Amino acid sequence: MPADHAEHATVRTIKASEFKAKCLHLMDEVAESGEEIIITKHGRPVSRLAPYRERDGLAFGRNRDIIEIRGDIVSPMPAEWFEIPDNSGEDLF
Repeated sequence: MPADHAEHATVRTIKASEFKAKCLHLMDEVAESGEEIIITKHGRPVSRLAPYRERDGLAFGRNRDIIEIRGDIVSPMPAEWFEIPDNSGEDLF
């Protein structure tokens, strides 16, 4: 059984009508326990109540101290990079 199926097997579900009646209490419960609740309508999942988690930050600039740019990355590539060699009998791939 894939890991994502095993995870969903233990997730609590609740009917939308019950969620509506107990919304604030359920929000506090999820914040404290860290476990999410799936909200259903007519037996089908329609929403997920999950605890809020701070993100580590934006992905933009994350590797700025690791990646090194060498050479000109702005100018167009030289024309010879786009030339197809005349190898009439060879496949390109």
